Amino acid sequence: MTPRPPNGSRSADACVIGGGLVGIAIALGLQRHGLDVAVLDEGDIALRASRGNFGLVWVQGKGDTQPAYASITRRSARLWPDLARRLREQTGIDVQLQQRGGLYLCLTEDELEARRQMLAKMRDAAGGDYPHETLDLAQVRDYFPDIGDEVAGATWCPEDGHLNPLLLLRALTQRFRDQGGVIDNGGRVQGIERQGEAFRVTTPSGDWSCAKVVLAAGLGNRELAPMVGLSAPVFPNRGQVLIAERVRPFLHYPTGHVRQTGEGTVQIGDSKEDVGFDSGTSTDVMAHIAHRAVRLFPLLRDVRMVRAWGALRVMTPDGYPVYQASRECPGAYLVTCHSGVTLGALHEGPLADWIAGDDTDLPLEEFHAQRFAL
Repeated sequence: MTPRPPNGSRSADACVIGGGLVGIAIALGLQRHGLDVAVLDEGDIALRASRGNFGLVWVQGKGDTQPAYASITRRSARLWPDLARRLREQTGIDVQLQQRGGLYLCLTEDELEARRQMLAKMRDAAGGDYPHETLDLAQVRDYFPDIGDEVAGATWCPEDGHLNPLLLLRALTQRFRDQGGVIDNGGRVQGIERQGEAFRVTTPSGDWSCAKVVLAAGLGNRELAPMVGLSAPVFPNRGQVLIAERVRPFLHYPTGHVRQTGEGTVQIGDSKEDVGFDSGTSTDVMAHIAHRAVRLFPLLRDVRMVRAWGALRVMTPDGYPVYQASRECPGAYLVTCHSGVTLGALHEGPLADWIAGDDTDLPLEEFHAQRFAL
């Protein structure tokens, strides 16, 4: 039962701070438990990775130094077909999920061997249960007849896939609102204060009172976490993305650098830049991205680019998520990651279940922020 709010404030069972893919997925999952949920969002001025990501539901290579992360990534991938089906049935929006496998293309034998060794170690850490293959150029051509001659080979994982992240954000938001969820776009949260058994969350549009508060504000979590006795040592890492015009279908599987969307456009990216909070683009990086794409698929040489953007990843020092409940302020939770698409089904499912009831089989102790203080 939500505590009675102070005069003049609005109330909810849970307030989720952050309306991107991470926050809205958790909010939808909390609704499954019958909770009245409000999403407090900064609005269109937010540095929103959800509108700038690559759309991959990617397994291979994730968690190469953290088996627990590899485990939850694969768990989320297995949950994705059910979530996509439910969203389609409930909203009529097809998020264009495809999970027929994916390839990570390598331009040199050294790069390919390094990938092979990394995935072999991950297979050993998983007790032999980590399906993947290493392919030479001839085998890659079975998947991509238009592959370039400079490609040395690829690693293949049958659990990889991709979807349309913009349609996903739309579907999650529509379903959340259809079930009575409130999205307050009044601006950045200014304060969180524990008052008895409730939290008072202050925003430019007024206060909210809630029994649970979930910090899912991406880079904003760095300032919010200390308000509830937690730490979120996150920092921005920019990725730039190019979009090419619609072309004939030639990519029937996603890759780590190039994918073809359901509309036929070609998405190219995977840059990593330490430039602070600059979400812009730069000619030199875009040229490097385009050059690699043409080496992988020479047919792209004559394809026109139609738009480009930069977006900021939410990174921790080791690259892995932080999932943590506050001991100082019971009822407060911190959620931060840079794989909002891949982990989306986990967030809507098992992670939301944990926040709603505190009982879970997830290896959350591996993802506490205390690991950065060791």
